[in-house]
Amino acid sequence: MSDLPPIADLRQSQTALRVQRGVMRLLRQTYDMCCFAEVPLANGRRADVLGVGPKGEIWIVEIKSSLVDFQVDRKWPNYKDFCDRFFFAKPPELDPDIFPAEEGLIVADGHDGAVLRESAETPLAPARRKALMLKLVRLGADRIHTLMDPGPK
Repeated sequence: MSDLPPIADLRQSQTALRVQRGVMRLLRQTYDMCCFAEVPLANGRRADVLGVGPKGEIWIVEIKSSLVDFQVDRKWPNYKDFCDRFFFAKPPELDPDIFPAEEGLIVADGHDGAVLRESAETPLAPARRKALMLKLVRLGADRIHTLMDPGPK
């Protein structure tokens, strides 16, 4: 996968982009979720993938493309306050045993993905869900606008 998706912020490695594609395909095909990549959250963090299910459930997936990526990044607990379920996602070659056993885990490549370990469900507070859904609607509309009219805002 050498070509970038139409919306890319150029911070992800090729491995992370492949995992992202597989995660998004898995969430859409298996769980009927609509997915957003690189979602800024109210706490200043950015979710790698955020999926919204048909009943309004929100999952966040944190992509780790290598052992070093996982070891140096300790911000992932900050995502759990913004989702009903939290997962790590990894490429097939990365050892699954490096990830905390209590967190959900997905393996994915550029074609598809699979849930290796389910995530615990921790429902969002209604006010936070409403604020996040409003943010996602605006983000989605803005991204479509950018694709349709890439000129200045």
